[in-house]
Amino acid sequence: MPDKKLDQKQRDVFKKQLLKIKEDILHDIRNMNEVNSSEKHHNSTESAGHSTHMADVATDMYDREFNLGLASNDRELLQKVDTALKRIQDHSFGNCTKCHKSIPGARLKAIPYVETCLKCQEELEKSMR
Repeated sequence: MPDKKLDQKQRDVFKKQLLKIKEDILHDIRNMNEVNSSEKHHNSTESAGHSTHMADVATDMYDREFNLGLASNDRELLQKVDTALKRIQDHSFGNCTKCHKSIPGARLKAIPYVETCLKCQEELEKSMR
């Protein structure tokens, strides 16, 4: 059972924060897609008449892998933000998904998409080790 509910004004503040985070993530993903598209075009036109040095190929592969990792992290964060927005709608935002107690305001301000209180998060991390 939750300790206390956030009022509408508090939920609106967090919703605004979460929507801004979501907008930033989507912007980053679009930029990565544009960079990858332009690199593919550049690489295909560049290699049409010239052989590419192995070090350049390795660097390009590393950059692609790095960008894929960033995109994966962005997708994961986007999913957490969307879940938090749904929790705002159903009025469960601000309560731990494990113990159902209130998540302290300072924790929510620091990580507005957080799902667990600090105690439950520590227990989750211990069990993952």
